[in-house]
Amino acid sequence: MKLYTEIFLIFIMIISISGCAGKPRLPEDSQSMAGPSVLTKSYKMAVGDQVKINVWKNKELSLSAPIRPDGKISMPLMGDVLAVGRTPEELATKIEKQLSRYIKNPNVTVILTSIQGHEFLSRIRVTGAVGNQTSINYHQGMTVLDAILEAGSLDPFANSNSTKLHRRTDKGNETYDIRLKDIMEKGDMTTNVYLLPGDVITVPERLF
Repeated sequence: MKLYTEIFLIFIMIISISGCAGKPRLPEDSQSMAGPSVLTKSYKMAVGDQVKINVWKNKELSLSAPIRPDGKISMPLMGDVLAVGRTPEELATKIEKQLSRYIKNPNVTVILTSIQGHEFLSRIRVTGAVGNQTSINYHQGMTVLDAILEAGSLDPFANSNSTKLHRRTDKGNETYDIRLKDIMEKGDMTTNVYLLPGDVITVPERLF
């Protein structure tokens, strides 16, 4: 009887482990390009950063432009607006305040599409069993697969389905499961998540 009980418990453990393996840990809103990020929430913009400014229901006032060497961007109606040293939210508030002279209740959003002013804060790092361990510039819309291809794809000895994505969030450092083999060989894009500034991807080697 004791033997049957032990076998049953082992069976349950195997099922539990298999179940966990079937559910990779992913970021919240993992397929969204606007996920949480400590860096982009608190980041004060610098010369060279690319910003996209959207004025709701006023397409002619919306634009995408880099921050000039003088720290400013040029807005229709308003002229030059200082952007350097401000967060995207602060810049949006400033633009709303100035636009209120010309239009009623302006609604402005500012999105960082490329961070160049402090590029090492925003770089994506790829380490481990890849063709070329690398540090690359972040661009909005980048995915895990984009970064791996930039790194020269995978080493023959890579344990690619055990890849990890390390990210700084408002909850602290988080680690997520990336199944590169499934992405590259099966076309399963479940874990091909969008990257955020400062992400680090590590690809381990097989133990045997």
